[in-house]
Amino acid sequence: MRAAVPDPLTVEIDISADIWRAHEAAILAALQAASAGEGVGGEISLLLTDDDEVAALNETWRGKPGPTNVLSFPAPENPAGLLGDIAMAAQTVEREAISQGKSFEAHACHLAVHGFLHLIGYDHMTTPEAEAMEARERAILASLGIPDPYA
Repeated sequence: MRAAVPDPLTVEIDISADIWRAHEAAILAALQAASAGEGVGGEISLLLTDDDEVAALNETWRGKPGPTNVLSFPAPENPAGLLGDIAMAAQTVEREAISQGKSFEAHACHLAVHGFLHLIGYDHMTTPEAEAMEARERAILASLGIPDPYA
């Protein structure tokens, strides 16, 4: 995990899929809550886009075909406080929200928090890592009144 820094979180948002416009404020609030909850500030770039663009990023950077709900690209440690980039795929998020019986906004907020936690060093490759990450997600989302995404 990165050491806590006193800087606030700044988010540069690029929206290229219209569905995101109605949810931008909630997603930003989720990222701010994650920053506050983890005591980590800095700068992130958030791309709210469609499945096609995320699929291209997924193929280019992970060698995996097709879209995924959220991608995180942590920045190397740096004195400028850059944490990294997050990209989210609208159609995938929408399909998952519907299939899981959640609102689009609640699911998008969960994925934004999930992406943020990846930027600061959390992972879920092992059961203990997944349990720790999910516990932080639950706590951060609960602070926003969003139900447990794993319930």
